[in-house]
Amino acid sequence: MAQPIGKTYWAIAEGYIPPDDTDRPPEFVSHETACLLNTSDQEAHVQITLYFSDREPVGPYHIVVAPRRTKHVRFNDLKDPAVPRGTEYASTIASDVPIVVQHSRLDSRRSDIALLSTIAYAG
Repeated sequence: MAQPIGKTYWAIAEGYIPPDDTDRPPEFVSHETACLLNTSDQEAHVQITLYFSDREPVGPYHIVVAPRRTKHVRFNDLKDPAVPRGTEYASTIASDVPIVVQHSRLDSRRSDIALLSTIAYAG
């Protein structure tokens, strides 16, 4: 039996997907990613909600992370609605089992500001 680690509620206070670089190969397109780690023996049913400074929240987006697996969720790939480019946002991530959340951003507009990564805030 796997030992579950993590928390069930997380927050990422910053988010921003730069506009106008969708002509690059997919691996080089600017993006935000939530890396979700589920060490438990159960599926993790995850909900991501986005918050904005100038409009109502959107979501939740529903994600399933298999037991003892990781899933990297690109915010660029979230649909209905799509995450707007060039707009600041924040997110909350809720799970029915404890998970660990790491946030990463690839900003491919300039090579000197290319990548950042941090552990999300666990509430």
